[in-house]
Amino acid sequence: MSGTRAAIRYAKAILEIAQSKGVAEAVSIDMKLIASTIKANQELSSFIQNPTLKVDQKENALLEVFANTNGVTKSLFHLLFENKRFEILEAIALEYNNLFDVVNGVEVAKVTTAIPMDAALEAKVLAKIATLSDKKITIESVVDPSIIGGFILTIGDKQYNASVANRLQVLKRELSN
Repeated sequence: MSGTRAAIRYAKAILEIAQSKGVAEAVSIDMKLIASTIKANQELSSFIQNPTLKVDQKENALLEVFANTNGVTKSLFHLLFENKRFEILEAIALEYNNLFDVVNGVEVAKVTTAIPMDAALEAKVLAKIATLSDKKITIESVVDPSIIGGFILTIGDKQYNASVANRLQVLKRELSN
């Protein structure tokens, strides 16, 4: 839990610095790259989490792996080096992007489907969501074959479940009563 709170504090500080320098969007792109790279690369994740490695090795490796990142992002690496907190880098990156989206009025709509959405369907979903919300919307597509068909739309704390699996559950409850 304290790692999450620390990640939020670091993310807020980096966002303030990035906004003051006018590079918040560039840092957001860096943070998305960092989060996805750490999540996708188990070796890098293990390297960052390894407590036996020296923090200067971790900083040098991150500066090499993310050499094309913004100066503000590189300053985060140095700050984590000074405070010996590299293990929360992924959480900081995720929190930064959440805060960046809130500041810019962007809301994430999670659409769960049984099969991957094509571009045409994604455009239709985005158009429908735009009628429901006045914020800028980005779609996060999730594929879950267990819903059988249809979709589940989640925006913030609201959820609309139009999946076949949900309809079957409702029918099962009605028949058992």
